[in-house]
Amino acid sequence: MLTQEDDIDAHALRKRGWSISAIARHLGRDRKTIRAYLSGDRTAGVRAPAGEDVFGPFATYCKERLKEDPHLWATALFDEVTALGYDRSYARFTHNLRVRGLRPACEPCHPAIGRPVAIIDHPAGDETQWDWVDLPNPPAGWDGYGRTAHLLVGALSHSGKWRGVLAESTDQPHLVDAQHRVATGLGGVTRIWRFDRMSTVVHPDTGKVTASYAAVAKHYGVQIKPCSPRRGNRKGVVEKANHTAAQRWWRTLPDAITVAQAQARLDAFCEEKTDTRIRVVDDTGTRSSVGVLAAAEQLRPVPAAVFPVVVAVPRTVSPQALVAFRGNRYSVPPQLTRTVVTVQHRLGSPVLSFVTGNGVVVAVHHRVADGTGATVRTDSHVTALTTAVLGAFSTDRPHHRKQRIPPGPAALAAADRLRGTPPAAGAVVDLSVYAAAAARRSTLT
Repeated sequence: MLTQEDDIDAHALRKRGWSISAIARHLGRDRKTIRAYLSGDRTAGVRAPAGEDVFGPFATYCKERLKEDPHLWATALFDEVTALGYDRSYARFTHNLRVRGLRPACEPCHPAIGRPVAIIDHPAGDETQWDWVDLPNPPAGWDGYGRTAHLLVGALSHSGKWRGVLAESTDQPHLVDAQHRVATGLGGVTRIWRFDRMSTVVHPDTGKVTASYAAVAKHYGVQIKPCSPRRGNRKGVVEKANHTAAQRWWRTLPDAITVAQAQARLDAFCEEKTDTRIRVVDDTGTRSSVGVLAAAEQLRPVPAAVFPVVVAVPRTVSPQALVAFRGNRYSVPPQLTRTVVTVQHRLGSPVLSFVTGNGVVVAVHHRVADGTGATVRTDSHVTALTTAVLGAFSTDRPHHRKQRIPPGPAALAAADRLRGTPPAAGAVVDLSVYAAAAARRSTLT
């Protein structure tokens, strides 16, 4: 097959009077190939068929079957056409399916592929888009995060300004807590909050707002607009923010960093990088930064008090009878070391409660600022811990590893009882033997 460039050169040389043999030698091609292209029998860039089109008679059948079932396995379809007389290999069969484009795109499964995409107009101050991002492999030492950290991202649809907050869980209390913090970072509340089918916000099947989250929406004075099923690109602003957060912030996050430091690093990244991003705002080519557009959105103030839900997280008590929570440590009674307790915090409350698995509150502490590294102890916990440590302390001499310690009298007596062996003669096990012997002697006398 000749490329377009070789075909052009062949025609140019032919017009200059070159023979076909000379052109073939110059281009390193066969004479019959050059003759076919010069005569128009073949077209540049189009490979000549290697032989009879064996797949042709089966193409219509395959097209109709894949129209009926777009997810039909190629192996199953290959079995059907083989039974109809197809005698080529499976690799050749799948090649024909691909090059002929016989498998149609499934609209319900891939709604954004192969269809027009419209640009949605977002008025200023109208909508905030929300989404969770699962971030794998958090740094070691992040208490409660396990193998995956969660980032709640909120983005203003008009300006593109976004903020994110790290959370241990995606349950409703953590969602409400993170939303309040994100809305504060965005500078206010919009008229609409848009979600995908989050089960903590709406019923996934019906799209109706859950009763528990309806109270949250009323507290912040927003309307809830869920995306249509399988239409995640409806909230493309926050999806793009998710991609940026994962690739430009999380991907380069160092190992030796705390949760509070990571959160501060994300806030700084948003202020320095994403808020200064330049955007084209209209068809005339007018340009402005994200921060300037966000300042003009005129958002409603965030309520002063966060919605009062209870955030509960499990924690394992350390050997020092301390429980870690958001960058600080709080004391509990020393009897709970190495057990699991639940830290409960009612949003807006200044205290933390520490509850056992039986529902017993074992400690209450005033919460200090997150990420300060503080250790909060009560006098009673310090006294109890000191008593427990001193009570377990021993001054006995440690055992020698190679010391000879044969079985003692008690162990030997126990061994005799196991064997059924009576006590050795002359050995007095019970003093009552003397009393009985004395009584008999006095009677005989």
